[in-house]
Amino acid sequence: MNIFLIGPMGAGKSTIGRQLARELKLEFLDTDREIEDRSGADIPWIFDVEGEAGFRKREANMIAELSQQRDLVMATGGGAVESAENRQHLSARGTVVYLFATVEQQLERTSKDKNRPLLQNEDPEQVLRDLFASRHALYEETADIQVATGAQNPRLLVAEIIKQIEAIRAL
Repeated sequence: MNIFLIGPMGAGKSTIGRQLARELKLEFLDTDREIEDRSGADIPWIFDVEGEAGFRKREANMIAELSQQRDLVMATGGGAVESAENRQHLSARGTVVYLFATVEQQLERTSKDKNRPLLQNEDPEQVLRDLFASRHALYEETADIQVATGAQNPRLLVAEIIKQIEAIRAL
């Protein structure tokens, strides 16, 4: 059983993913953390040195590798769905859950986080709006399940995700 979490930055993929893995007694992996651990560099450094294209290549390699494992919950980066290959790997190798958050929620949750290179500019809100406009349809297309992460307690969100996964598997 693999569960892959997709969605924009600040949607709660890492937080929800850890709790979901704990609840289901599965391993939790975060593609961004795995990239940092294996490269010995943080994501802003990778963006500075290799650009976004270099980071996306690392991300695609990580998703291709990690999605082949079994019994895991994996949080992906917000832009992972931009690659058709990533979308195919995720869809074919597990249940994909789109954690939806409004731009306002994303802005609130990411405003103090300096580890998000795409938001290190004068207008992070516009960046989030542009990213939502370009990625939302890809999230929806890839997802088996969609869950809004608004103000709801993470434990309730985990319970809802488990309920929806069980419903899909019962079909």
